[in-house]
Amino acid sequence: MKILIVEDNASMRSLLSTLFKSQGHTVVGELDNGNSVLDDIHRLRPQVVCLDYHLPGKNGLALLKEISTDYPDIDVVFMTGSEDSEIEKQAADAGAAGFLRKPFGQKQIIDELQQISALRQQAMATESTAGNAAATAAATAKQVPASGGRKAPRTAVLVDDNSSIRLLLKGILVDYGLDVVGQAANGEEAIHAAEVHQPSVLFLDVNMPILSGLEALPRIRAASPHTAVVMVTGNATRELVQQAAGLGACGYVVKPVRPAYVQNFLNKLFKR
Repeated sequence: MKILIVEDNASMRSLLSTLFKSQGHTVVGELDNGNSVLDDIHRLRPQVVCLDYHLPGKNGLALLKEISTDYPDIDVVFMTGSEDSEIEKQAADAGAAGFLRKPFGQKQIIDELQQISALRQQAMATESTAGNAAATAAATAKQVPASGGRKAPRTAVLVDDNSSIRLLLKGILVDYGLDVVGQAANGEEAIHAAEVHQPSVLFLDVNMPILSGLEALPRIRAASPHTAVVMVTGNATRELVQQAAGLGACGYVVKPVRPAYVQNFLNKLFKR
């Protein structure tokens, strides 16, 4: 993979660069501040950005949000030496594909990159076969009991204002055997998608513009009562989980999204 390192500590930049190259990756650039990150991403076209939190010029979290918006196909590994647990939650909600708390070992960063690489391949495979999905969905979709004892294909709708997270979830769900019939980027679009598609399951981000996931949840349940709604969040506090459950959510997935966790959750949901 092509990797851009954004880290103000020269020793850390050197260590990461040497490690990445030893694993067969290409380091396309090394930056010591946040001032020109977006311009350099446009110029260098990395697949992964290793992004430090505390940077001269621009805060890492602000940069992460901009990268997720402008370059949703780029994966960001967020790094910090802070012990503040809120930073990890904010980074996850902003779209970080991975998170590392300093000091970290070589195995940790290697494992993060291997996981990101596997997810990228999965997402690419999903997109490459998307053109054939509509024609084969009826034949290949696995069946679940619907109301009245009838069988219906297992379908899914994905709702997140971050397109990279939607792409990641789509790859996981298609690989699991679900037919992703709709996507949305805010709560209002989610309500419409639920009403139109009546999906088996709907993955709903908590923090979104226009209408948040929690605000949209009761209207989604009213529009599609048989849909299992799964909240997606980087901040799964007890209060949020209880509030979502009280509004009708059947569970939650924590960002950064991990395939094994989602697959295990779906196994329990569909009682496999």
